[in-house]
Amino acid sequence: MSPILYAHPFSSYCQKALIAFYENETPFEFRMLSPEHPDILQEFEALWPVKKFPVLVDGDRTLLEATVIVEYVALAYPGPFRPVPQDPAAAIEVRMLDRLFDNYISTPQQKVVLDAIRPEASRDPYGVAEARTMLERAYQWLDRHMQGREWAAGAAFSLADCAAAPSLFYADWTHPIDPALTHLSAYRARLLARPSFARAVDEARPYRKYFPLGAPDRD
Repeated sequence: MSPILYAHPFSSYCQKALIAFYENETPFEFRMLSPEHPDILQEFEALWPVKKFPVLVDGDRTLLEATVIVEYVALAYPGPFRPVPQDPAAAIEVRMLDRLFDNYISTPQQKVVLDAIRPEASRDPYGVAEARTMLERAYQWLDRHMQGREWAAGAAFSLADCAAAPSLFYADWTHPIDPALTHLSAYRARLLARPSFARAVDEARPYRKYFPLGAPDRD
């Protein structure tokens, strides 16, 4: 029986997990989390009452958090994709960069987006300004980091790139990357050209109209 992924294709963290399945060529069952499928939503809430996705069910295992799912796919279903290198020092860098993309790109990006869908009286302009400053600082660091690199942790596509792809995809929609940051911009373009992420992006296209800030006519 194939593992079951509870997810939505427009979610950045779901895309992070999907990249791993596509890179590894691992068959799975996709259960769509949307109001049109109340039965699936009920199953999902019973599995994880916090209702954060994605969630993976594989036999008697229920796995939370996209990072864990990425690592589990390669562990439980060995294939061409190795998200974390065997060398301990290299593995530390990959995991550090995974956290960087989640905490300092995706988190502030989502802060800006979620604030936009709040009622006017409940918005947090100070918090949004802080989030945008965080993105600027992270962009500057990443541009220096990516100089001379193909992928986030070096030559091999890894867990760090699974995190980077959707994070930078939506971050650039939310707070555009300065074109002067050429190393970071080129890296984002390489991620978009990667077949696994290109597939995830294409699967999410029907939902672009729901992006609260308005999806740009690109990517």
